[in-house]
Parts: sequence; C-alpha cells; structure tokens
Amino acid sequence: MDAVEKRVHTFVRVKPTADFAQDMIKFGPDNKSIDIYIKKDAKKGVVNNRQTDWSFRLDGVLHNTSQERAYETVAKKLVSDALIGYNGTIMCYGQTGAGKTYTMTGATAEYKHRGIIPRAIQQVFKATADSVDPFVTVRISYLEIYNETLSDLLSTVPSNGSSDVQMAVVDCPQGVYVKGLSIHSVSHEEDALNLLFEGETNRVIAEHTLNKNSSRSHCIFTIYIESRFRVFSDVKCVRSKINLIDLAGSERLSKTGSEGQVLKEATYINKSLSFLEQIVIALAEPKRDHVPFRRSKLTHVLKDSLGGNCNTVLVANICGEAVHVEETLSSLRFATRMKWITTEPVINETYDREGTVKALEKEIILLKQELAMHDSLVNRSLVTYDPLTDSQTAEIKSQVHKYLKGAIDEIDIVNIRQIQEVFKQFKLIVSQQEHEVEARLRSQYALIDKNDFAAVAALQKAGVLDVDGHLVQEEDGRDFGTRTTPFSSRRGGKKKSRKSNEQPKKEGIGSPLSGKDLDGFLPSKSQVIISTKDLDVKEGARNQDTANIDAELSKPAPVEDSQRPSSPPSKPVAFEQFKEECGSEISRIFKENKSILLARKKRSSAVAQRINFIKREMEGIKQALEAQKQERWQQGEYVDEKGQIIIDEKEFLLIMKLKDLKEEYRSGYAELQDLKAEIQYCQHLVDQCRNKLISEFEIWYSESFLIPKDVQEALKPGGNIRPGMIPMNRVMCLHTYTRTMSSLEQMRKKPGLITAAGKNKPLSFLHVM
Repeated sequence: MDAVEKRVHTFVRVKPTADFAQDMIKFGPDNKSIDIYIKKDAKKGVVNNRQTDWSFRLDGVLHNTSQERAYETVAKKLVSDALIGYNGTIMCYGQTGAGKTYTMTGATAEYKHRGIIPRAIQQVFKATADSVDPFVTVRISYLEIYNETLSDLLSTVPSNGSSDVQMAVVDCPQGVYVKGLSIHSVSHEEDALNLLFEGETNRVIAEHTLNKNSSRSHCIFTIYIESRFRVFSDVKCVRSKINLIDLAGSERLSKTGSEGQVLKEATYINKSLSFLEQIVIALAEPKRDHVPFRRSKLTHVLKDSLGGNCNTVLVANICGEAVHVEETLSSLRFATRMKWITTEPVINETYDREGTVKALEKEIILLKQELAMHDSLVNRSLVTYDPLTDSQTAEIKSQVHKYLKGAIDEIDIVNIRQIQEVFKQFKLIVSQQEHEVEARLRSQYALIDKNDFAAVAALQKAGVLDVDGHLVQEEDGRDFGTRTTPFSSRRGGKKKSRKSNEQPKKEGIGSPLSGKDLDGFLPSKSQVIISTKDLDVKEGARNQDTANIDAELSKPAPVEDSQRPSSPPSKPVAFEQFKEECGSEISRIFKENKSILLARKKRSSAVAQRINFIKREMEGIKQALEAQKQERWQQGEYVDEKGQIIIDEKEFLLIMKLKDLKEEYRSGYAELQDLKAEIQYCQHLVDQCRNKLISEFEIWYSESFLIPKDVQEALKPGGNIRPGMIPMNRVMCLHTYTRTMSSLEQMRKKPGLITAAGKNKPLSFLHVM
C-alpha cells in the first residue's frame, strides 16, 4: 500500500490548579490556540526589548478535561488505525510534575481516572472480541531507559525469551527494535493490565521539591497486534504496534533542589530531552540530509515514531501557575516544532509465500479432479492435462509438416497444450524460412542504405547512382549494371534477369512463399540492391563509356535540338534558375513570410525565457516566505487586537514583490499565447507558399525539359492540349511508333483535341510529364 504523508498531531493538557494564572495564559475560542502574556520587569530599566507575548496554535487544548474525554480526543482514532495495520505512537512531554504519568497511566484509586494505556488495552481487546474474520494475537512489552541504560520492566515475569541477552537498539529493514527485550503474549484484558502494573512497580521514582513521585526514567509501553485472516490463514498477515511513551520531566535544578543521585538522574534526563529536541528541529527542516538519531538511546528507539512509518501524537503537559511560565513556554515551543514533522504511515501487510504455494497446489489438484469428472461424463476419459512428453511433441511436429505438404487435411487437437505446441511449430517453420531467404538474398545482392552518405557517394562516383540517388539505366531501357530482387509475386513464379541484347531466360522455380510473404524479407525503400557481379563489370565498362562520350562531344549537335540541352539539368540547379526567372514573385513572397515567421519565433523565445525567469524568482520568494512562516511558528506569532497575525517588514516586502511578479507573469503569459497564435498562422502561410513554389516548379521543369519540342508546339497558346490532360505515366509507356500512332488515331476521333498543325507532325516518342 502506498504511504500517505501526514503530520504529527499535537495537543496541550493543562494541569488543574487553584493558582491558575488567568491574566498570563489565555485560550482561544476554538480550544486550538493558547496565548502567553508576561509583564515587563521594571527593574531592568526603561529600555527593555524582551518579548512579552506569544501565541501558539495546536490541534487541541485540554483544560479541565476528564480522562475519558482526553482519551477520545488524543488516542481513540490512533488505536482504531492500529487495529487495521497502522503503527501508532503517543508521547507525553513536559516539565516535571505536570501530569505526564497521570495522563499516560492514570490513578489506580478510581476506575474513571484510568489513563491512556489501560483504555487503549480495553479498546484493543474489545475490538478483538467483536471481530469475526481475523484471528488476532496481542503481545506486550515494557521498556525503561534509565541513565542511558536499557532495562526490561517485565524481566521478572517468566517468558519464552532469554533474559541473559544484552539489550541493544537494532536497525532492520522493518524498523527499529530492542534486542533482548521480552515480549509477552496476552489473551485477555486482565493479563495485559497485570503486566502493566508489574512494570509500574519496577519503575525508578524519586522525590524532590516539585513532585513527591517523580519518574526518573523514560518508559515505553508497547502493544503488538497481529491479525491473521481465517479465509487466508497462511497467506495474509497484518502487523502493527502502539508505542505509549511516558517521558521523564525536564527539571530546573534551581527549583527542584536536587542533590546526589537525584541530581545525576536529572542530568541524564535533561541531556536526553535536549537530544530529542535537536532531532525534532532537524526533522522539521525539509532540506536536512542527516538526522542524528543515535545521539541517545531515547532518540534511537523513537526513530520510527518520529518521521517514519507511524501515526504520531504528542501531548504537551504544562502547569498553569505563573511561577512555571518559562517551562510552559519551553513545552509549547517543543510542541510547535513537533507539529512540523511529517510521517508516512502505511498498512503493514505481509504474505506467507509458502502458504500461498500450498494453497495454489491444492487448488490445482481440485481443478484437475473437476476436469477429469467432466471429461468422463462426455466420454473423453483419454484426455490428459499434464505437460506434453517428447514423443507427443514429435508427433505434433510430424503432423504440422504433413499438413503443410498437403498430406493431411487437419491436425488432431484434444487440449489447450496441443494447440500451443502447434502454433509453436508453425512459428519455428516460418523462422527457418526467413533465415533461408535472407541468406539467399545476401549471397546474390549487396544492400546499401540510402542514409549511408559515404556508400552513396562511392556509388555515384562509380556511376551506379545519379545525383538524385536513382539507379542509372541506359537509353534502350536495359539495366546498366543494376538489378532488383528477381522474385515473382505468384507462387512458383520464375526468376528473371535482363542482359544486353538477350531474351529473358528461365533460371528455375522460385521460393514456395508468395509475394506477400516475401515483403518482410525484401529491402525497404531507403535501401538500394546492387548486384555484386555487376559492380565488378562496371569498372571496365566505364572506360569504354568515357571514350564514347568524348567522341560524341566532338560531333556537331543536331540543328533541331540546338536550343535544348542533351539531358535535363538536375532539379537543384533548375530550381535555382526557376526562382530567378518565372518563380521570382512566389519566391519573394515566400522569403518575406519566412522572415516574419522567424521574427515571431525569436520574440516568442525571448518572452518564454522572461516568463521562466519570473517563475524561478517567484519560487525563490515563496521559499523565503515559507522559511519566514516556519520561523514565526517556532518563535510564536504576534497578533493585534482583532486577532490578525502581525508580520514584519521583510515578509511584507516579499509578499508585495510576489504580487508584482504574478502580475508580470500573467501579462507575459498572455503575450506568449498571442505570439503562438501568430506563429501558427505565419507557419500556415509559409507552408502554402512552399507548396505553391514546388508545384509551379514541377510544372515549369516538365514543360521546359521533359516534353519534346513537337509536343510543346501543341501545348503553346492556341493549341488544344493542355498540360495534365494526358497523365505522364501513361505517356511514358508508349515506346514504339505503332503504339503512339494508334493512340493518336483514337484521339483524332474526339473532335477538338488536336489541331491540324499537330496532325501533320508525326510523334516519334512521348515522354512523361
């Protein structure tokens, strides 16, 4: 289960007294705040800047409250959460004689004066008795920390554990535990109370000026709860524990007048409480990396309770007399700091894997028996659900091969395992055929990726590829040292190869796979397949072509083609020429729109950077305000007559600056949204201009270089043929004069398509547009 972050809940309980300082201690109307007022000392002179008033806000103030009401407010919900798997800790803190032990343990004289521990035991066993589903086990331990020494208050009670083990605090992945501490199982409320009373008699107490029965040690009473559900008796187990801590009270030696052993005990008590306060301060700082829990035995034992997997509640016990106002302020400051600590409680569930395996095995046996009964009812007694043997696997493999060859029409299937094995055999056969086809292709062809610029450049230099990356072919249509994959798209198709001045010859039957099956093995569009044999022939043929080209260049060019180049220029060169001549206006508009788009993008980037800078500055101010708020909480807040919190000038300036930055952030964000809309519109215009420029160039390039002169005459103004009437892929297929003339005869039957001038000129060849 995921952990949910919670904070420590803090309450204040005021000890009833006849000398309550009503003029110094004030409670809020909601019983969640307490104000302290101290008059200035006139003996210290006129100039006296000492603070005289404090305000503390907590989760509740318990003043003149009964033990029952105190338990319902502080502990009832925590114990209920512990019964469903959450760990819990209740801690009583305060000066000596403030009523910590009374709050935690209570008085034995009257039943209604019972404290938190007896009432928690009663709630646990009552919930256990009312519960039907889980089987609950309750155990008890009682630990004492006296002068930094661990001792077991229940060591006199016989238990299964060994009492000779040296006690020590041990860290483990599940949390902190005390090695050597005895844990006793209890079945009834009376047994748990007897253990509590037994431990109380073993506690160390002493007498001093402020308290006749002063606790001289820190005591931790722990209730361990383990729930096992009967439906999943060996599977699911929920464990939790409740730590009920009665801390020894802090002492001022000037007031207690302690001497001798009591003075030594007071030194250890104050030292451990000082370390506890340091831990609380460290935990309240979110950026603190290390928290020194090992400074004392007390802080080490409370590692899980402070900021760990636990619901934690603090009860700060204070005295209402004016003479103890300094100790009261110290206890309230500690409670305020505890309020800033966050914990991450989570339900402690464990699963017994061995029990899970046994339950699943039992369920499998029952399911097999049910299947066997079902099969016997439908006369399928020979069906088995065990894993297939080697002989059965071999038989299925044989049937699959016979099925593919056509020897059998169907495969015998009786259970799911056979179906899975049949598909597995099909997959193996397809994989083998894939490897065979790939090996055959690699033995005859070299695959070159068009994204490999070095390989493409080498092929262009060798004359295999042209500038546009297309395979070079001779004028008569035959392959010039290149060929593609020779597979037919039909089953049993023939493998063909075209050579110079030779008829196609049969070379044998191809692969039994269809053309669709071979699509996965053929190279992609970004690859070029070059015959390895043709690459060797290419080098020798290039020398002869060079001599022929030189001889052709020495001859005078024909008169009719003097105005046109022998071969069309490459498209990049022609595109630059088009932008300077016919497409100059479109190119100019395209450049202007593109410059406007770039300017808008640059402005948008600058605005975004400014917004990010403002956001970072706002986060820094928020952190500073949070630090100011924490400092105000720790030192106590100032309030005016109306009850409003008074802040200093520094915090006020930070708030005003944050307000201005928020306004600037909103305006910048609105400007950024407007710029994004403009950029989107400009990008649309640029895309339109680009598409228009490319389409006009394609028409110009086809009309200028690809259409023969005699066809151009028919395309001139006054002619009846317009570009685009005859698709270029249809025109390119007319390679012979006969087919061209037959096409023209069909066109003559439709009036108005070709003028008289066009009819008198025979077309020797039509090229693609």
